[in-house]
Amino acid sequence: MSNYNSQRSFFFNVDWIMVFIYLALCTIGWFNIHAAVFDEKHPSIIDLNTNYGKQFMFIIISMTVGAFILLLETRVITALTPAFYGITLLLLMLVLVVGRNVGGNQAWISLGGGFRLQPSEFAKLTTCLLLARYLSGTNVKVTDLRSFGVALAIIGVPMFLIMLQPDMGSTLVFLSLVFVLYREGLSPYFLVIGFLFIALFISAILYPPLYVIAVIIGITLFLIFLFKRNKKLMVTLIAGLAICIAFVFSVKFIYNHVLQPHQKVRIDIMLGIKSDLRGKGYNVNQSKIAIGSGKLWGKGYLHGTQTKYAFVPEQSTDFIFCTVGEEWGFAGSVVVIGLYLFLVLRIIMVAERQRSPFSRVYGYGVASVIFFHVMINVGMTIGLVPVIGIPLPFISYGGSSLLSFTILLFILIKLDSNRMGIV
Repeated sequence: MSNYNSQRSFFFNVDWIMVFIYLALCTIGWFNIHAAVFDEKHPSIIDLNTNYGKQFMFIIISMTVGAFILLLETRVITALTPAFYGITLLLLMLVLVVGRNVGGNQAWISLGGGFRLQPSEFAKLTTCLLLARYLSGTNVKVTDLRSFGVALAIIGVPMFLIMLQPDMGSTLVFLSLVFVLYREGLSPYFLVIGFLFIALFISAILYPPLYVIAVIIGITLFLIFLFKRNKKLMVTLIAGLAICIAFVFSVKFIYNHVLQPHQKVRIDIMLGIKSDLRGKGYNVNQSKIAIGSGKLWGKGYLHGTQTKYAFVPEQSTDFIFCTVGEEWGFAGSVVVIGLYLFLVLRIIMVAERQRSPFSRVYGYGVASVIFFHVMINVGMTIGLVPVIGIPLPFISYGGSSLLSFTILLFILIKLDSNRMGIV
């Protein structure tokens, strides 16, 4: 009888709202992949000779893995976290040696039979786990310099390895984990400084460095004049001025000598420096046309002309959202974005109700990664951010992406189901 009650309690403690949103997004993704790469010779949506058939298989595998996670002991997850993190680091190093180069990124390990593994997708998951385990430890506070340094190292090591591929999209995703540190006590000044450096980065590209530096010096001198009696603040301002000047010159150096040509062109197009509608700007331009042509209610399933005639490259992966916009219109786009917004808010709510610090920190990691992916991917398709090539969670085609996001979410669902001590 007690075993029955335990199973019944476990069933009712699973957050079925997150499960239903997950299933809805996977279904939406499957149908839109079918529309994006529809082949009249293979009309069946479960034909395994097509990408939409393979996506159906990926969904089944991912759901099976998700169900298996719900049956695991939470102690197993926390105990194996360092091992999972170590394995992904080894895979990230391995991909640099034997990886397959696709689109300029050496990010995939070939598994045969047309299937590939992308270790960087799983690195986001294991980094969230290890970060949660570390920050939930005894006497660990992000306000302490040593703890802060270790947390940055946990985030920074996989970032560095992914940068070597080079996969700038996946690298930037790890920056979203700063919000986890902020929730755990990191000063909001770090976020302000972060946005300041983003503004400096853009300014250093748009304007000559000497102009930017002159403005920075002018602002600093004005602040020094206002707070001249506060000697400690004056020292901080002068140090900040030196750092900002060094940063401006380093941005110019990285832009001219480190970034690859296609990355520079994408930044130029996004900032309005160049217009290249037939070259590097072609994807975004066609994506915007597709989304705009959908109007309010869309052209209907399998009736999108931009989609049907393959005007948008990578439409089943990075640009899958433009299929939603064209065939389901503004209304369909609002539904999809609404589902993501509801999911992220639900994850934050679930994270806040956790008794375990590990579960809370991990929950914020999940929310940060998913929110960043959605914001950047949708922003790419409508031309608000550079094309950096990251998938739309649960919707874009790809086994590695779907499986990693499934594990990411279902570990949180499992941790939440166990918050009252029920295994």
